Amino acid sequence: MYNLITIGDIVIDTHVQIDNASLECQLKNKPCQLCLDYADKIPITDSFQSLGGNAANVAVGATKLGLKTTIFSSVGNDSNGQLAISELNKYGVNTEYVYLENDNQTRYSIVLTFKGERTILSFHKKRKYIWPEQTPATDWVYYTGLSAGFKKIHVDLTAWLKKHPTVRLAVNPGSYQLKYHLDVVRSCIDKADILMVNLQEAERILNTSLKKEKTVNALLHGLLNLGAGEVVITDGEKGAWTGSLEEIWQMGSFPVTVVAKTGAGDAFSSGYITARCLGYNRPQALRWGIANSCGVITKVGAQNGLLTKDELQKMLEKYANIKPLPMS
Repeated sequence: MYNLITIGDIVIDTHVQIDNASLECQLKNKPCQLCLDYADKIPITDSFQSLGGNAANVAVGATKLGLKTTIFSSVGNDSNGQLAISELNKYGVNTEYVYLENDNQTRYSIVLTFKGERTILSFHKKRKYIWPEQTPATDWVYYTGLSAGFKKIHVDLTAWLKKHPTVRLAVNPGSYQLKYHLDVVRSCIDKADILMVNLQEAERILNTSLKKEKTVNALLHGLLNLGAGEVVITDGEKGAWTGSLEEIWQMGSFPVTVVAKTGAGDAFSSGYITARCLGYNRPQALRWGIANSCGVITKVGAQNGLLTKDELQKMLEKYANIKPLPMS
């Protein structure tokens, strides 16, 4: 019996710290453009590889916080695939449901980090996703970013959930799904016990903007009206909102030194989902999510700063004065 199954792509990230570049904007304004001189040699200060991908990051984060987790995914039968499985096993995530594709590559990305912000060059390719014949029992499923070919596993998941109504579903759509299959994303929202998105994803799903809607609360209610039981919206250093049709809570981020933002959203998700899985209420889950994301952004890499339960409690005690606030 598992506490959590994550479903999504596993990625090998190559992190590159850029030393010399220019930004065509102020960092506080968006959108920004990262500019590199064409056909030039660009100095870097560091480079390394690490495990990544929404499903992998959340599985590792939840495991470090004490949950028993496994992952449904697909990797190539290549060196990156072996590295991914080895890393997941090292963190204690069960990998028996990771399918090896002999004729495909493991997903990878190049993460360019400059002044604490990251730009990601991501490799997507159609994959063969396999729903296991003997699906393990679980309390929660976290359904997140997949590549082309995901519709079969989407159908299998939907059918399996109908047969197992006590399993709770958290949905965090990936960039490919939002860009090319927004209709499929919208169709599964009413099946979600929790929908977790960032501000830009919320705008895309609702085909609107914060400027038009005036408040994050309005966006959150828009997503709730699509059928989600609970909605979480994150917005970087501004923190996060969570709520149902009855209540909404908001909490700002902790004042930590930002080194790199890669994996911050997944760290928040693993903290929030773990808290909800353990029976904590929404305000407490917000604090867990914020604490875990603040741990990740103080280090380079999507998993290097993920907190253990003891480390998370120390973070919460350190910033005990920063608490969720009810929103009218």
